[in-house]
Order: sequence, then C-alpha cells, then structure tokens
Amino acid sequence: MKYDKVENTFFEGFKGNYVRALITGPNKEIVKQAAYDSTSTPGAVIGRVEGGVEGFLEKNKTPDGRYGAVVQYWFGSDDLEKFELELSYRIRQDILVKPFTRVFNYTQNPQGFIGMEKQVGNCGDGFEWKINKFNRTMINVPIAVPDFQIEEKLGYGEGIMGANFWYMCDSEEAVLKAGKIAINEIMAVEGTCAPFGICSAASKPETNYPWIGPSTNHYYCPSLKENLGEVSKVPGGINYIPEIVINAVDEDSMKKAVKSAIDGIIDVEGVLSISAGNFEGKLGDKIYNLLDIL
Repeated sequence: MKYDKVENTFFEGFKGNYVRALITGPNKEIVKQAAYDSTSTPGAVIGRVEGGVEGFLEKNKTPDGRYGAVVQYWFGSDDLEKFELELSYRIRQDILVKPFTRVFNYTQNPQGFIGMEKQVGNCGDGFEWKINKFNRTMINVPIAVPDFQIEEKLGYGEGIMGANFWYMCDSEEAVLKAGKIAINEIMAVEGTCAPFGICSAASKPETNYPWIGPSTNHYYCPSLKENLGEVSKVPGGINYIPEIVINAVDEDSMKKAVKSAIDGIIDVEGVLSISAGNFEGKLGDKIYNLLDIL
C-alpha cells in the first residue's frame, strides 16, 4: 500500500491571523533576501510574529512590473494592535532597508485591514507622503536610497497554523533531500507556507524552564534514546526526526499542502516512516488525522 509508512496519528490545527503581502524589487536577489529575512525567526509560540515565503512571481504578475515574492505573516492572537507592532518590525528592519523595495497587500477577501502609517510610514519622521500609484494608495517613505513604498493598508484574514508531519529518517541525506522536496511541494500550493522550513526541533508544551517557552520533546530525541531506555519513543532504525510545519489561509489549502508534501517524499530512500506531532488533542482548535487527509 502507498501509505504503509504513514502512522495512524493526528496533528492539531490552531486558529491564527495572517497578513499576506507581496514584496517587489529590482531583481530576484533583492526580493529573495527581503522575503526570507522578513519571514525568518518563527515566533508564534512566544507571542511574536512568524512568517513564511509562499512563492515567487515573475515581472508580468506584479502591480509594478518587477520581480515579486508572496509572503505570509502570522500571529496567534486576536490582538491586532500587537500584530501591527510585531509585523512592523519585520517590514522596517528587513524590507524597508533593502534598496528599491515595495510592499503591496496580497490578502484576498480580507476580514479587515491593518494600517501601515503609524508603525511603518512614520519611519519617514513626518516627511512621508501618500501617492496614488499602481491603482493603490501607497505611503512613500523618504530614505537615503529613495524611496521605500508600502500600500496604505494590509489586509488580514483568519487561517490555520501548526499543521505538521514528521518524516523519520535513517540518514542525513534523506533528511535534506526529502525536506527540500516537501518545501517545494508546499510552495506550489497557493495560500500555504512552511515557516520553519526543515525543522529539527520538535517541542512539547510542558517544560522545566517555562520562561523560554516550549522546550525539546525529549521522547523523540534520537541522541537520548539510550539514556531514556523504554521511555524513548524513537523507533528502531530511526536516527533523525525532522518536522515540517504548515500554515495555510484555509483548511482546503492546508490539506492539499500536507498531501502533496507527503506524496512527494514517501518513496525517498531513507525515509522510513511518517508521523505527526501533537499534544494529545489538548491544545489545538481542530484535530486532523494524517490518513484521512491522504
């Protein structure tokens, strides 16, 4: 059977708010750097923003006819004022500072909008102004390599965070090869992103050090298997347990991304089993069985 490697287990989905944005720039290198810089450091579990690169666009697909990157920024709370502040750090420190970049709203059918003037536009120290360009209202922020422009408002919506699966491997080569395939499959699904990329650190909510947030899920650490003995949950022959986390704008997109990614890696040599991380159904808003999705 095709899915014999897949365990009959589940993951939990969490409600989250997202902003979907489009970064454009003069060349692919600048756009790629701005996209990955601004979506790095996944931080939803510690009350910060986390993000992911959804995909890249050619010049004929963007409002200003330049190279583009579709990015997502996620926040696990309904505190939109806090979301606005945390998002502004990503924009100000990671996009505005890249030469000749612009940011456009890319959220379809938004539930509402987050204004960009207070936390981003005011980087112009009061000298910023608004322009009507590309059939949108843009804030022009004067900077030394003139100028940074961002759409006046970015739309937000409600989606699913925390979908995941583990692919258990016997070799480092399998970790990297299968991980690359999985990420590419996810990026091919509109509305989804993998904020951690190939994640090497499965976590658990209970911890001896609560001030740092979630800590290592020691039951699944291969290096602890001998010390833990029968308590260890690492299967025989497994030396690596990487995780892929998926955020998605809706349930259908999430399920499509999970299925596409697993289908893409299930026959990769060295991938011996596929499972998922969960918290016994105690934390997530919804529960999804892997086999039901496949």
